[in-house]
Amino acid sequence: MRLWIPALLLTAAGAAASPLLWESNVDDPVAAAVAHPDRLASDLARDGNRQPIRVLDFFDIKRGMRVADLMAGDGYYTEILSRAVGAEGKVYCQNTEIPLRVFADKPLTARLADNRLPNVVRLDTEFDAVGLPEGLDAAILVRFYHDFEWQEVDRAAFNKMVFAHLKPGGVFGVVDHHAKEGAGISEGKRLHRVEASLVQKELEAAGFVLEAESYLLTDAEDTMDWSIFAPDRAGRDTTSRFVYLFRKPLEPAEED
Repeated sequence: MRLWIPALLLTAAGAAASPLLWESNVDDPVAAAVAHPDRLASDLARDGNRQPIRVLDFFDIKRGMRVADLMAGDGYYTEILSRAVGAEGKVYCQNTEIPLRVFADKPLTARLADNRLPNVVRLDTEFDAVGLPEGLDAAILVRFYHDFEWQEVDRAAFNKMVFAHLKPGGVFGVVDHHAKEGAGISEGKRLHRVEASLVQKELEAAGFVLEAESYLLTDAEDTMDWSIFAPDRAGRDTTSRFVYLFRKPLEPAEED
């Protein structure tokens, strides 16, 4: 596994002030997508702490890719991906019933209205009938693995499903809020956090290889004992988060 450390390592708290966030490179489709003038003001307000250029560049998102945005919520990443992969690419924006009912349906519907992002396919589906095509170049799951326990998602089945829909060599990018060592996924509902090592272990069991880890969203000052929705905190974008790049091997693993 390689470690990926940006030229300027920022804590989550310091990321908002980085001028590097706004440097747009014509050769970088993600940077161009983030700089697009039609992005929503509510999304722009989240960019500083989410660092979408660096995260999606780390996941090696390119033009022409077919990418699944799993548990996409209101579509923050879906929109960036849509413009980054371009007209020849495709983005599959997937949510299950719970996030749609609780918070995502209305803003996502508005985001996609009037064919605003024509290369996006909206999938309001559960994981046992997800509706994704096979041979995807990449999939991302941002800040949702921690919810799988209390939402009673079969994580082993989910991980195998993602593995099956990626092409050999395809990328699975995972971002989530750090939990304390030993917590596993037990704090998924109370604090909305998950232990990084548990995610690694479960995805490797599905056949993925952890190729790289980025410390881009790491914050050593996060005590990891507070809920991301705590009213006396700065919010869910200020936690320490792990950023993992998993890859589906080019060759099937040999049986023991």
